[in-house]
Amino acid sequence: MGVLRWGDVGRAAVALVGAVLGVLIASWVVPSFDVGSWEDAVLAAVLIALCGVVLRFVLVRGAVLLGWVGAVLVGLFGQALAVWVVVYAPHGGDAADLGWALLASWIIAAVSTLFGWVATAGTDDAVTASLLRRARRHRHPIADPEVPGIVFVQADGVPYPVLDWCVRAGTLPTLSRWVRSGSHRAVEWRPRLPATTPASQMGILHGTIDGIPAFRWVDRPSGKVYVANRPADAAAIEATHSDGRGLLVDDGVSVSNLFTGDAPTAYATMSAIGRGQETRESRRIMSEYLSRPAGFARSMSRAISEIGRERFQSARARRRDIRPRVHRGWSFAMERAALTGVIRDLNTTLVAESMLRGRRSIYVDYVDYDAVAHHAGILQPESLDALAGIDAVLAQLEAVAAVAPRKYHLVVLSDHGQSQGAIFADRYGEDLAAVVTRLTDSAAVVSVENAEGSGSLHSMVAGGAGDDTVLGRALRRAAARASDRVAAETFETRNPGKEQQFLVFGSGNLGLVYVAGERHRLTIDELALRFPALVPGLVDHPGVGFVVVESAEHGPVAIGAAGEHRVRDGIVVGDDPLAAYGAHAAGFVLRAATMAEAPDIYVNSLIDDLDEVAAFEGLVACHGGLGGWQDRGMVVHPVDLEMPEQMVVGADALHRVLVGWQEQLGHRAALREGANP
Repeated sequence: MGVLRWGDVGRAAVALVGAVLGVLIASWVVPSFDVGSWEDAVLAAVLIALCGVVLRFVLVRGAVLLGWVGAVLVGLFGQALAVWVVVYAPHGGDAADLGWALLASWIIAAVSTLFGWVATAGTDDAVTASLLRRARRHRHPIADPEVPGIVFVQADGVPYPVLDWCVRAGTLPTLSRWVRSGSHRAVEWRPRLPATTPASQMGILHGTIDGIPAFRWVDRPSGKVYVANRPADAAAIEATHSDGRGLLVDDGVSVSNLFTGDAPTAYATMSAIGRGQETRESRRIMSEYLSRPAGFARSMSRAISEIGRERFQSARARRRDIRPRVHRGWSFAMERAALTGVIRDLNTTLVAESMLRGRRSIYVDYVDYDAVAHHAGILQPESLDALAGIDAVLAQLEAVAAVAPRKYHLVVLSDHGQSQGAIFADRYGEDLAAVVTRLTDSAAVVSVENAEGSGSLHSMVAGGAGDDTVLGRALRRAAARASDRVAAETFETRNPGKEQQFLVFGSGNLGLVYVAGERHRLTIDELALRFPALVPGLVDHPGVGFVVVESAEHGPVAIGAAGEHRVRDGIVVGDDPLAAYGAHAAGFVLRAATMAEAPDIYVNSLIDDLDEVAAFEGLVACHGGLGGWQDRGMVVHPVDLEMPEQMVVGADALHRVLVGWQEQLGHRAALREGANP
């Protein structure tokens, strides 16, 4: 048992005052909820808290068997049952009073949460304090406390320039303090083409970036379309690429990622949905969090406020005619609220629990900034506020690390950056698939939606289900169907009256054009024979910077309006179409274009005078191709863990750096002693 601290006493006093105020307000508002004097209100608040503790102990264990349904029911009704037992049951209350008890419990929780928020200046102190109290009460002894651990926090999609500016401005207090104090150093790294989460996470976690040409692609031998954030597809992709020696193989934990990094434990990870013991453990942690008055009520109140903020900010963007701009509807408002409210807190709780259990390596993905910036822009206030929320999480994890059973190094990194610009369809009145159908007079199936953010929600929901109960299996199947349905709804047909000839996928400002049904990649000669206007029409389009096709004579060739670059031998004829895309462009194109999964035609959008690109999806900020800041990733690392002097290029190269850090700390000893695969 830990020693009682003055901070604990103060927080308990604040919580009690808030609960008493909530009880008094509920007694004025809710029929038949009468506690009498303020002294009775104090007694009722204390009894409700004690009863809630006892009930949560029982209800959480039942919720573990029911998955998300149980967790949410505990969050909604656990405190209501405590109110009913304390206030209504002694006066002959019946089941009909449970509705009033539910209303009263929400009033008490809301007032208590608001009071605690004001008392702590709106910080996340309540969540941190709860984690620290449990850490001091329940110590987890470990066999090797002398070996430091490492927590990798992926701030999805944050470009290095944005991080640098925010650190200099002090709007990220935790990261700014780390960098200014000299404990950490911020550096830039360069993800290769494609700059997407599937490719980068596979590289960072498993050490390979081959075979993933975009977010969606066609496997020619089977004709299957892979979508990286569908659980079955993510599992198949990882099975193909993992060598069993991933970043997290040595006592690691994966939280809310696409892939596991071979972690023994994976919470809400897309490729490991349904793994039994981890599923039960994640349900327990989620249920305990949601059952606390400051847990579910706090997250839900923040989610509701985030919906209001999103609707106001989207209306303000239209009113001010902010450009570039995309439509931001209710579906995005709900997604944003979930990601920056409940999901962020649940991820933090899962990471903190893993730290308090002394796990050696933990990797978590926070997609808050990435999802908001996609719809608002990389430097809009709402995007930077989402990034500030991740910075607040770092302060929480720093506090948890101080009481964890081993020392932890905290590393912050992004899997890629983002580039901004008006979307292709808005600029030119037609999307890429429409251009293809116009040039070929045929039909095309097109992906029209980015589902990275919603994928995180699906993985968390599915991660709360399992195969150990009938209801759990039903929830898992429902989550899988929802994920498949969302993925299916992202496809539409252009020019449906014609024969279907093409599949056209957008991955940010990188377009992938496949000729349907082909078992090999068509060369430019074959394309010219069958669709003579296609490649010339794409090259001449004002929104296209270059296209990449295969030639029988020269291999992959990047073709622009005024020249071509034969990337295999480096020969440029006319004006180099890759010149505006950076020194690494030719090498990046060569690697991507020689993959077996590469499309028949890669299409990269223009880059304009503002260094902006044109996404082939409905995103105002995007990543996947070349141009802008999308290939400018960042790493903030402890100075004790050194980065190479030269910039790291490629997620696979970054993987080797991170593995080196683990070995420096004493991890992966058994792997080093064994034979290399």
